[in-house]
Amino acid sequence: MRFRNSTFGLLVAGGAILLVCLGAVYHAARAKTRADTPTTVRAGQNAAAPQQASDSNAPTSLSFAADPEVVPPFAMKDLAGEVVSTSALKGKALIINFWATWCGPCREEIPEMVALQSKYKGSLQVIGISEDDGPPDQVAKFVQKVGINYPVVMYTDALEKEYGGVSALPTSFLVTKDGRVVQKDVGVYPLEYYDMQARYLMGMPVDARIETFKDTGQIFLKNADKASQLPGVSFAGLTAAQQKTALRRLNARECNCGCKLTLAECRINDTTCPVSASIAEKIVKGIRASKPAAAGAKSGVTR
Repeated sequence: MRFRNSTFGLLVAGGAILLVCLGAVYHAARAKTRADTPTTVRAGQNAAAPQQASDSNAPTSLSFAADPEVVPPFAMKDLAGEVVSTSALKGKALIINFWATWCGPCREEIPEMVALQSKYKGSLQVIGISEDDGPPDQVAKFVQKVGINYPVVMYTDALEKEYGGVSALPTSFLVTKDGRVVQKDVGVYPLEYYDMQARYLMGMPVDARIETFKDTGQIFLKNADKASQLPGVSFAGLTAAQQKTALRRLNARECNCGCKLTLAECRINDTTCPVSASIAEKIVKGIRASKPAAAGAKSGVTR
């Protein structure tokens, strides 16, 4: 009997360890982000970073969407029970920051968000969207402990869907005072970068070159169908018509990796996904191997 009890105890302990490991893997996957902030990123990349001078942290250029969309509205109660509403914040610039207490980069970024809120409290509002799975009171204790001075609400699947899905933490959506989402930051950046972005959102002078890009999924994944190129997908050897066909198929077919995104959205959302890369390659290869239709064939054109 002692042996059986001991065996049972080992099984229970082993199961607990397995659950902890699985939880760690889950959180690590949701918290994936760049370990290093690049000093130069081209305008229009998904995680656009500022171009910086080599001897300074101050950015020399900032990138924003040329065709910004209206911020997806929401009205939710924060951890203190107060309603946080985008409609009630019209006229203020917003930084809608998706984060979690278990996310290391998020904890690194919090003092910068706190500093921005303190500096521009009259014209800027930071809103934290906690992706924690634990009870809100635990998040509230963390918020109080680290001195967060802006409202924090708990995420919902519906809210995250409205913002196109959040594949990495921290992720911030930058909203101008007229309610337009002009950029999405993924990862942690220098305070100088955030400060200059905030000034732009509020309509203040910015000592940096302003570049623009067309949102083809870099901010909202739903705009992937506007893209003419996709990360890791080569359209070499295709005619213009074949490329349109390929893009149409990549935007119509769902990826098999479990992300519930189209192949095009998955390529933009996760450039390291081997599943979407493989399927996309097969689709393009098949189209490349097909013969382009002869000019005028089956067009009904007669002389």
